Amino acid sequence: MLEGKTAFVTGGTGAVGAAIVRCLAGHGAQVAFSYHDAAAKATQLEQELHQQGRRAKAYPLDQLDSGAVVKLVEPIEHDLGPVDILVNNAGITQILPFALIEEEDWDRMMDVNVKGMFLVTKAFIRPMIRRQQGAIVNLGSLAGMRVLEVPVHYATSKSAVVGFTLSLAREVSRYGIRVNAVVPGLLTDGVSRHVPDKQRKDYTDHCTLGRAGTPEEVAELVAFLASDRARYMNAQAIHIDGGI
Repeated sequence: MLEGKTAFVTGGTGAVGAAIVRCLAGHGAQVAFSYHDAAAKATQLEQELHQQGRRAKAYPLDQLDSGAVVKLVEPIEHDLGPVDILVNNAGITQILPFALIEEEDWDRMMDVNVKGMFLVTKAFIRPMIRRQQGAIVNLGSLAGMRVLEVPVHYATSKSAVVGFTLSLAREVSRYGIRVNAVVPGLLTDGVSRHVPDKQRKDYTDHCTLGRAGTPEEVAELVAFLASDRARYMNAQAIHIDGGI
């Protein structure tokens, strides 16, 4: 499905990020992925894929360092080829009631979840524009799309991901670049680990499938949207939430 493609995944060592890296590689893509602090996990994932005969390479990155982001484009192109697929997956959460959110908490959430996505996309979309092709998949969250008991600053940042996706998709469609978002609900791993038991039970009680999703299920949707099989899909925010 992705043979001959090169993908770059931000935040590739977390539960969802690693699942996306494995899935894209499993579908035939050459995969570059970034990590921030988890060097050991990055090396382990890289070696795991190499043992399977896949081409994958990990790169350290602070995606809030605009200079470092821009400089990363060249080594990835040198090592694996021009990036055809960008997956903006890196993100954080923080469980706090609104009254206890401080200004620095708000700024950190917006910086990592929104500004980082902007900086990475700006750097990697330029070669896509020159080549008149590309696919971008942004990771949102049901927290930004539904009335749920979730941290306000996290929900706001994930709502921004969808707005970013829709507007960017319209602007760059003239260059043959598609931009879509994947909007997961409650998952078994990743940031969902921080969801209190009460909210977890409430979610599964109202979910038509009666369970949390898995990172691997999310990864398969990302791979599909990134592939040429989805070439008529653009400016979409696809929910994968078990039916809420």
